[in-house]
Amino acid sequence: MSDLHIKSEQAIKIAELNDEFRQNGKWMVTPSILLLPDVHGLYMTIKEYSSFTEDNDPYGEHDFGSLDWFEEKVFWKIDYYDTKYARWYDPLSTRCVRVLTVYLACEH
Repeated sequence: MSDLHIKSEQAIKIAELNDEFRQNGKWMVTPSILLLPDVHGLYMTIKEYSSFTEDNDPYGEHDFGSLDWFEEKVFWKIDYYDTKYARWYDPLSTRCVRVLTVYLACEH
């Protein structure tokens, strides 16, 4: 089995875990997100997000998205941490803690 095929299988599994987390996990949002109109609608849009392309998801892991919301560019990003939130952790590990952060593009 080639390294590319293994990486592809890993990316598919990570994408599945990230999609599940995005739809059912807890999120962090910056204060500026809370000032946007229809925040609940924004949450629902991110939960249902499926606009993944090679430009915004080059590794196929569904860990980043961007969208326009009431004339504001909004980003969301999933990061992977150990249980102490101290450092990066393998996203395929059952001990991985995911954090989804929603923020304005201008805050990047």
